Parts: sequence; C-alpha cells; structure tokens
Amino acid sequence: MSILDRFRLDGQVAVVTGAGKGIGAGIAKAFAEAGADLVLGARTGEDLQRVAAEVEALGRKAVWASTDVLEAGQLQRLADTAMEKLGRIDILVNNAGGFPPRPALDTSVEQFNQAMQFNVSSAYAMTVLCVPLMISSAGSGCIVNISSVAGEKPAPCFSAYGTAKGALSLLTREFAQEFAPRIRVNAIAVGSTRTDALNTVLNDEIEQTMVELTPMGRLGEVEDVALGALYLAAPASSYVTGEVLAVNGGLERLNMQMPRAFGGVG
Repeated sequence: MSILDRFRLDGQVAVVTGAGKGIGAGIAKAFAEAGADLVLGARTGEDLQRVAAEVEALGRKAVWASTDVLEAGQLQRLADTAMEKLGRIDILVNNAGGFPPRPALDTSVEQFNQAMQFNVSSAYAMTVLCVPLMISSAGSGCIVNISSVAGEKPAPCFSAYGTAKGALSLLTREFAQEFAPRIRVNAIAVGSTRTDALNTVLNDEIEQTMVELTPMGRLGEVEDVALGALYLAAPASSYVTGEVLAVNGGLERLNMQMPRAFGGVG
C-alpha cells in the first residue's frame, strides 16, 4: 500500500451529523472523494438532498435522514438508516453543534444547559449508539468530533460555548481510552472558518481584525477542516487516538474580540 493509498476510505461507510452545509457538508464530500459512502444527518431535508446529490456525483452512495441531534429518536433513526441502507458503520463524525457568543450574565442556566446538550450530550448519545454497530458490522471504527479552539482558549462571552467544546474535547480523550484498540476517537479544534454561521457576524472590520489576530493571516476554509477529518478517519492515522488536532491557523487566543463584563475588550 502506498502512502497516498493510506488516505483512502474505499468500502467504508461514514455517518456525518450536521451534514447539510458548512463543515459537515465539506467533510462528507471529502470522504466521498476518498471512496466512502455517506449517511447524512441534518435538520433540513433540502440541504441534505443537495449534499447527497454532490456525493453521488462523485460516484459514491449517499443516504440521509432529517435529524435533530437533540432528539434521541432521530439519532436512532440515523444510525438505523446506515445499517438498513448501507449495512455497516465505519466512521462517525459528530459535527452538529454551536452556540453564539453571549455574556455570561445574560446566559441563563437553561441556555447553558442547551449549549452542553447540543455540543456534548448529542455527540455522547450518537457515539454510544454507533460504537456497538461499528463493532458488529465492521469489527472496528473511527470517530471524529468537531470541537473548537474556544474549548481550549478562554475568552469573554464564550463561557457556554467554550465550556461545551472543552467538555467535548475531554470526552474525546475519555472515549479513546475506553474504546481502544478497536475504535479510535479523535477531535478537531476548529478555528474561525468561513461558513454561513460565521458570515452572520462578519463585516469588513470584524474580518480584518480576525485575520490580523490569526498567525496564518487568513480565516479557515471548510476544506481545511475536511482535510483534517480525512486524516483522522483514514488508515493514515491508525496509530492516533485521543488527540485534538488543531486546525485553526495557529491561534493562541480567540480572534473574535468580545467585551469583558465590566469594561475593556478581551
């Protein structure tokens, strides 16, 4: 097997949550280019149909199920769809998540819990659903969690989101220890990446500041994250588990400037 062959996913089936757009869609298409068939989950059917068509245009199979990751029954349906339609699960990408920056004093306990459920509990639930299916259908498997640099670098207004992503990164390491050697579990600490979600807060001034604060001098692209996910899912990383791969342009602090509670900017 050549070095490049070790980045192939031929014959494998990958389940991706939040696959309707942005990073999830980018990962799905990258995996398809590498030879995998895809099981796509997201809330919006039209988005899923579009991504499925793009996967099929690359010569791979794609099935999908409308999935709100906060609903246990819908997570079960997504896993069942993979087994019923494609017969196996080799890879799980827990990509669905997010929460807007918000001052801690304006974030209720209920909202904090929502951030934890969306970013951590949903990934936990999907993982414990899929791991037994990976073992029974493929004998082994791989999980990639999409975390964030916000989970490692504290900053004002990120108490809910940052804590949730920090918990997801630690959960990644916990699962890696528990499921080794048959299931590898890794994560990606994503930085500011051009997606529809980021575009909702970007203007020229904010973007210029974010770029200036990023050592690599640009914002991330979806393809940057997709390439990291491909490495972590492929045989190329067969000796890697429990790691959080930084794909964030070298950030040592968040590049989104937010106000402190009692004056100044963090």
